[in-house]
Amino acid sequence: MKIVFHERYYNSEYAGDPAASPGRLEGIMDVLSRNKEYEIITPTPAIEEDILRAHTKRHLQNIKKNELLFELASLAAGGAILAAKESYIGNPTFAVIRPPGHHASADSCWGFCFFNNISISLLKLYSEGKIKSAFILDFDLHTGDGTINILTNRDDNFRAKILNPSSSGHVNYIKEVESYMQSLKDIDIFVASAGFDQGIEDWGHLLYPADYFELGSLMKIYSEKLCKGRRYALLEGGYNHEVLPKNVESFCQGFK
Repeated sequence: MKIVFHERYYNSEYAGDPAASPGRLEGIMDVLSRNKEYEIITPTPAIEEDILRAHTKRHLQNIKKNELLFELASLAAGGAILAAKESYIGNPTFAVIRPPGHHASADSCWGFCFFNNISISLLKLYSEGKIKSAFILDFDLHTGDGTINILTNRDDNFRAKILNPSSSGHVNYIKEVESYMQSLKDIDIFVASAGFDQGIEDWGHLLYPADYFELGSLMKIYSEKLCKGRRYALLEGGYNHEVLPKNVESFCQGFK
């Protein structure tokens, strides 16, 4: 399994929000880098052509007004593209990137997000003729409105199925995810919008480490059934620095 990471993601000066807070990624990478099952690979920034498949020129120019923000948001999008490409050739991949992306719409953004990393990466594969459809499991506490806005009701032939589970109780939550996956067909790739703020010790107070393992395992099982195991995941939320590494590792163990 591949882990996408760049040392520049440690920079916390691009914004003052919880996703940008110092120390948030260090624990994750400490845990993942010690696991010899994982290979850490380094991305390059997304180019403007990649970004403009998901965003307007006006939005791009607004982000470019802040040089550091543009650098890191482009690098996060590039990390997502690298994860998507690795996934397509059969390597399950988890991208430890920031800023996150699922609240970024074509012409606006909020919620600690600036570029929609998932949309940019999927539309990159689509532009290359590699995929025509995707399933997105968004298990962040907050619904990824930007991803929905960009990837649904499109004028081209790209199709996205998106699930942000809403069940109360962690057992029913997992059942909802599996039930939805059982109904899928004609999917070319799986991607997780992997926010860990739904954790039992995080903002959502819902999911345990074992639940994150189960989510990763379901992604593995159903991607193998439907699309030759093509699957990747991008870090979104998760704000309790003490438990975030454990939850990420649990997901990766199921996902690998």
